[in-house]
Amino acid sequence: MKKYSLWLLTAFFLILGFSGCEKKPAGGAVQMHWDRDMCERCKMAISERKFAVQIIERVSGKAYKFDDLGCAVLWMDEEKIPWKKKAILWVTDAKTGKWIDARKALYVSGAITPMAFGFAAYTKETLPKGAKVLDYATVAKKIEEIERSNSKKVKAFR
Repeated sequence: MKKYSLWLLTAFFLILGFSGCEKKPAGGAVQMHWDRDMCERCKMAISERKFAVQIIERVSGKAYKFDDLGCAVLWMDEEKIPWKKKAILWVTDAKTGKWIDARKALYVSGAITPMAFGFAAYTKETLPKGAKVLDYATVAKKIEEIERSNSKKVKAFR
């Protein structure tokens, strides 16, 4: 009976150990814990489900979460992320809240976003009619311009 119990206990721990090593899909958006996950850059809780961003590092699969596209773009520059061009970027669709590829998304300016950068992402199907569309590269440049402008204003205020 002791041998049977020992064998059963060993099998249980082996199964438990191997189930923890289960391979997860590389590069997919990870689960968000709304109102608990913190933005990597500004450290605010991520609660706005239609403007969230995730950056996935391809090699390690580590996910970095953000409350606004502006925080994500600036974080990559400020932290001098060497894998910036190879990063997998996910952004939530401003209409559906579903994760979409940030580099393929269609952007519209003028949205009220958590950190006031004002860019909302859409797919071709969810894009508001008549909206002026921007691509990711253009939006990233505009975010950097906004940040430079804000920095000058802060310096002038001092």
